[in-house]
Amino acid sequence: MMKKITLALLAVFFLSGCSSSAKKGGMASNVESSLVADFEKHAGDRVFFAFDSSSISHHSKEVLHKQGEWLKKHPHIKATIEGHCDERGTREYNLALGERRAEAVRKFLVHHGIEAGRLDTVSYGKERPAVIGNDEKAWSQNRRGVTSIMHH
Repeated sequence: MMKKITLALLAVFFLSGCSSSAKKGGMASNVESSLVADFEKHAGDRVFFAFDSSSISHHSKEVLHKQGEWLKKHPHIKATIEGHCDERGTREYNLALGERRAEAVRKFLVHHGIEAGRLDTVSYGKERPAVIGNDEKAWSQNRRGVTSIMHH
């Protein structure tokens, strides 16, 4: 009995050391969670878009400027920019809109000094909502571009 308890405790101990550093709601990453937390705290990992738009708002430009400055200070970091949409519209339309949103974020960052080779894009369309709901409050949170960081 004591042997089983010891083995169970060892298993828990070893498994706790294998925690993933995956970004919440984003792609798996091999970046230390402290770097992810620093990025989210000092730069912010997401920007939001108006309905049926891939235009970068004034507020989003401020966030993206901070992201760019953070990425300049961490040249060993790559990023994947995820484009997301709300639930309205067809799957195909939202995948295309999500790609335009991700690409708009990428272009902004490249224009502000981040090497294009450090930035990838992916569109999830409406497939990965941040908030579940059928109202503007939920939809506005789902129309977003999320920057997920990772090591080169």
